[in-house]
Amino acid sequence: MPEQQVFQGKNALITGGSRGIGRAVSIRLAGEGANIAVNYVSREESARDTLRQIESAGGRAILAPGDVADPEQVREMVHVARTALGPIDILVHCAGVSRVEPADDVTWESWKQTMNVNLDGTFNVIYAVKDEMIERRFGRIVVISSIAALRARPMLMSYSASKAAVISLVRSLGEAWAPQNIRVNCLCPGLINTEMPRESLTSEAFQQMIEATPMGRVGEPEEMAAVVRFLVSEESSYMTGQSIAASGGRVLLPG
Repeated sequence: MPEQQVFQGKNALITGGSRGIGRAVSIRLAGEGANIAVNYVSREESARDTLRQIESAGGRAILAPGDVADPEQVREMVHVARTALGPIDILVHCAGVSRVEPADDVTWESWKQTMNVNLDGTFNVIYAVKDEMIERRFGRIVVISSIAALRARPMLMSYSASKAAVISLVRSLGEAWAPQNIRVNCLCPGLINTEMPRESLTSEAFQQMIEATPMGRVGEPEEMAAVVRFLVSEESSYMTGQSIAASGGRVLLPG
């Protein structure tokens, strides 16, 4: 564990903490003193691996399972975290789903599945912790969106729409809760070296996205965790309602 314990005594709930960006964020914040509640929905062994990595480095973490799309499961998830650690100071919402399909093939069922997790899930998790944050006049919230929200994505229509709605939600809540010392910000990653894009994209499509990135490479989860760490720290104390793109420059390309 590093000597500088920036988040010492703070309790952080990380959704989607079993892999990818969520795992990297959990390990990064724990490494700087935060107590971590690692949320997962089905990948228990992966979540336990996150837990082991935190504990082996001297950090404190617990598991808080639950489907973010289900309000009752979210309430139980937050109850588990709060009982084990105390009030939630930091929420980093990383859980999400992505479905690649032509716009003509989108069904009501696939649309709703994406919205239930990516948009409703964001609302469920934030609103499960916001009352105590308002009461204590302290809260740091970061939601993971995507650069897909910022550009046309015909093969990711539902995903793009859900992530754009998340940005709008962050803007509204950032302004609404600023007087209560609750900061709400958003990270929009580009192509990141996680399971989600590798599972949903062909190897050819994955390589094409790398070639379309000005930096010429895929991003790493740890790079996203560094941005999240900044957004939940006091180094970003004058920022709320903001969305930051970390995409190797890809969001700058036209069309």
